[in-house]
Amino acid sequence: MTTHEIELKALMLASLNGDAASHRALLDRLSRRLRAYYKAKLARIGRGATDAEDLVQEAVLAIHFKRHTYDSAEPLTPWVHAIARYKLIDFLRRTRTLRADVPIEEADTIMARDDNVGAESTYDVRKLMGRLPANMRCSIEAVKLDGLSVAEAAVRCGLSEPGVKVNIHRGLKTLATLIARETRT
Repeated sequence: MTTHEIELKALMLASLNGDAASHRALLDRLSRRLRAYYKAKLARIGRGATDAEDLVQEAVLAIHFKRHTYDSAEPLTPWVHAIARYKLIDFLRRTRTLRADVPIEEADTIMARDDNVGAESTYDVRKLMGRLPANMRCSIEAVKLDGLSVAEAAVRCGLSEPGVKVNIHRGLKTLATLIARETRT
């Protein structure tokens, strides 16, 4: 974990415990980071500082109102970045910014790629995996994530080989259903 992450997370935890000064400090520091993020993203498509400032305010409000959803066992910055990214996407939809409006050399940078996508994806996968029964989770982690054979996974999870196969099949179907639900909300 970076020093920056540690400091921001400490402010968030203090904020969640009712420390108003920490909450103000957290929002101030996040505002500065978000301002830089939005200015860089919007400058590439010809948008100005006013739009960036509007997005900063929207993101800070969302962080403030959704702070109760933050899982203190997880890093803070991917959670914040996910909110910031969704606010940017909403803005682009609202203003009808299309991929065609973005210079071709900037399209992937603005519309698709984000610096924290890997961290956010890992966070999302762990969160969804945590909703599976233990045997399903163990089977999927062993075979699909850790690369073990079905026989090795059976030993690790204390199951039969057919049991591991069934758990993987059902678990992946369950994950697909959970992801579909998450996408709709």
